Amino acid sequence: MRLNPKWQRILPILMILLAVAARVVPGPRTIDDSFITFRYARNILDGSGFVYNPGAQVLGTTTPLYTFCMVILGALSGGAQAPFPWLALGLNTLADAVTCFLLWQLGKRLSAERVGIAAGFVWALAPHSVTFAIGGLETSLYVMLLTAAVYLYVIEKRTLAALSASLAFITRPDALILIGPFVIDRLVRAFHPTLNEKLNWREVLALVLPAALWNGFAWVYFGSPVPHSVQAKLLVYQLNPADSFIRLIQHYATPFQLHHILPTAIAIGVGLLLYPFLYAIGARRIWQTEKRLLVWLLYPWLYLATFAISNPLIFRWYLTPPLPAYFFVLLFGLDSLAKTIAAHKPSMQKWLPALLMILSVLIPLSAWTLHPDHGPTHPAPNMAYIQLEELYHETAALVIPELQPGDVIAAGDVGVLGYDTNAQILDTVGLNSPESLNYYPIPIENYVINYAIPTDLILEEAPDWIIVQEVYGRKTFLVNPVFNETYTQFNKLSNEIYGSKGMLIFRRK
Repeated sequence: MRLNPKWQRILPILMILLAVAARVVPGPRTIDDSFITFRYARNILDGSGFVYNPGAQVLGTTTPLYTFCMVILGALSGGAQAPFPWLALGLNTLADAVTCFLLWQLGKRLSAERVGIAAGFVWALAPHSVTFAIGGLETSLYVMLLTAAVYLYVIEKRTLAALSASLAFITRPDALILIGPFVIDRLVRAFHPTLNEKLNWREVLALVLPAALWNGFAWVYFGSPVPHSVQAKLLVYQLNPADSFIRLIQHYATPFQLHHILPTAIAIGVGLLLYPFLYAIGARRIWQTEKRLLVWLLYPWLYLATFAISNPLIFRWYLTPPLPAYFFVLLFGLDSLAKTIAAHKPSMQKWLPALLMILSVLIPLSAWTLHPDHGPTHPAPNMAYIQLEELYHETAALVIPELQPGDVIAAGDVGVLGYDTNAQILDTVGLNSPESLNYYPIPIENYVINYAIPTDLILEEAPDWIIVQEVYGRKTFLVNPVFNETYTQFNKLSNEIYGSKGMLIFRRK
C-alpha cells in the first residue's frame, strides 16, 4: 500500500500549503491570555522591563521563550507599537508547518510515509491546532519544539534534540512531562553495556545551559523561576476531584472531532472503545520498529495522568500538546488494520491509502465553519470563539477616555483590558498581582464559576475601576452594602457569556 511516487512528491507540499492557508485565511482571532504575553513584550520594548505592571517584577507568564520571540519580532516591526497578534500568527503558522513536516519525516523514518503525511494533514486542520495558532498562544511553538526533540532524538542528532527539549521547557514548564522520561531513556542508553550511546558534553550543555540561564535570571529578577500564575491557579480555582480527568477522557475520546458528525454521547462512547484499541495496535507496531520512540508513545498517557492527578482547571489549550503523538499513533493503528484487510482483499490496496488521506482532511474540516457568527467572517474552527475578547475590546474603548494617570483597574480577565488600556491592573485572580492571593481561598458557596472575586479584595485594595462579568461577583462584592456605597455603575454591556447578566463597569465614587 505504497503511495504513488507522484503523490509522494505532491502531498507533502499540499500539506504544508494547507497548514499555512488554514491559519492565514482565518486571520488573528486572539485569545485573552495572549494579550498578557503581548503586554509583557511591549513593556520590555518600551523600557519598562520584564513586567506586566511597570514597577512590579512578577512572573505572571508561563511562556518566557515565546515572550522573547515576540520581543525580537516586535523590535523588527515597530517596537512597542508592533502588531503583536499578526506577529504571533506568523510565528505560529511557521511552527505548525514545521510540525507537519516533522510528522511526515517520522512516518518516513518508520517506513510508513503515508501515515506521516496523514498525521501532518490532520495537524494542519485540527481545531485544537489552528485555534490557538490564530489565537496568539505559544502552543504552536511549544508543540513544534517537543516534536523536533522527538524526531532529532530518533535520528540520533542528540545535541539538537537536547537543545529543542531545553527550549520547549523555557516555552512551557510542563514540557517536563516529556523531557523527564526522555532524559531517563537517554541515561539508560548511555550506560547500557551493548548500545554504545555514550553521553557527550555537547548534548549535556545543550539541555542544561539554556534552562539554567533562564532559571538563573528568573531567580535574580523575579525571586523565583516558578511562574506566579501557577500558584494562583492552584489556589483560586475550585474543582471537584475528578473534573480534570473527566475533561481529558472526553478529549481523548474525540480527537478527530467526530462529535461534530455523530451525536456527542455516541462519539464519546465509540471513542472510548475504538481509540485505545487503535492506539495499542499503532504503538506496538511503532515500538517494534523504533525503540527510541517509547517515551513519545507513552507521552499522551503521561500527560493525561499528570493533569488528572494535579487536577487544575483545564483550559482549552491545555488539551493540545499530546495531540501530534496521539494522531500519529492512532493513524498507525488504523493503517495496520487497513493492511490486514488489504492482505485478504488485494483489490483494496490501491484505494486504501487514498482513503486515509481523504479522511485526514475531511474529518477535521467537519469542525470548521465557513462564516463565524462573530469576529472576522473568514472560515475558522468552530471552537475559535472570541466573543468575550470582543466584549473586552468594546469595554476598554468606553473606559479609555475616562482614565486618569495612575488609575487602577480591577479585573478577572486581564489580557485585552491590560493591553488596550495600558493602565495599572489589579488582577483579581492573582496571575500578575500577588497581593490578590492574600484574599484566597474563599468559601466554596461564594463561587458561581471559577472566577469568584473576594469582597475584601475589592474593599481593601480599593481600585479606581472594576470591570468584570456580573457572574464573577454575584455572590461576593456585588451584594455587599459597603461596596455599593463606595462604587457607582459606570456602564453595563449586555451578554450571557458564562451565564453572566452582563459586563459591569464600576467607578469609585
